[in-house]
Amino acid sequence: MTSAGSGLTLLQTCALSLLVFTGASQFALVGALAAGGGPFTAAAGAFFLGVRNAFYGLRLSQLLALPRAVRPFAAQWVIDETAAVSLAQPTRRSARIGFLVTGLSLYILWNLTTLLGALGAEAIGDTDAWGLDAAGPAVFLALLAPMLRTGTERTVAGLAVLLGLGLLPVLPAGVPVLVAALAAPVVLWARGRRGASRGDLGEGDR
Repeated sequence: MTSAGSGLTLLQTCALSLLVFTGASQFALVGALAAGGGPFTAAAGAFFLGVRNAFYGLRLSQLLALPRAVRPFAAQWVIDETAAVSLAQPTRRSARIGFLVTGLSLYILWNLTTLLGALGAEAIGDTDAWGLDAAGPAVFLALLAPMLRTGTERTVAGLAVLLGLGLLPVLPAGVPVLVAALAAPVVLWARGRRGASRGDLGEGDR
């Protein structure tokens, strides 16, 4: 429904779900489009959110050790859930089974619910009248909140919110999201500098 509210057709919505099998990237893309952002800006934001899957893939490639011919197809299913299930298994065989079952079931259910949601959005007509433009941000917050367990994570999230909201009036739609991604390296750099400064003071005391 969020995608339909962003102006995508039923075919485009289903194609996006089939080809970009990572929820955060999909929501980022349709959110940027809904805000009036250009397709390249929206795609860039979705790309950066999906980069983490590349790191999952590096670890899973060693764990699963799949044949070369299968790897390009398996890469489509490298997401948070398949990585978590696979890495939790005690043997390579069970890791492969966990990856297959999790990836297949989620892929089928995700695309089925996408189709049903898009059909439902077409049935209700004007999605803006129902406030569906808030669905994407609400889903992001629901997914993100339980993950903010440390002070560093909460600091990164807070800075990202300040950057994203503060730059909305001055930058094109979709660009504030890209700038907000700088929150993580900035916070980590600041913590590293602070740790180094404490180390220098400790050496001076000795």
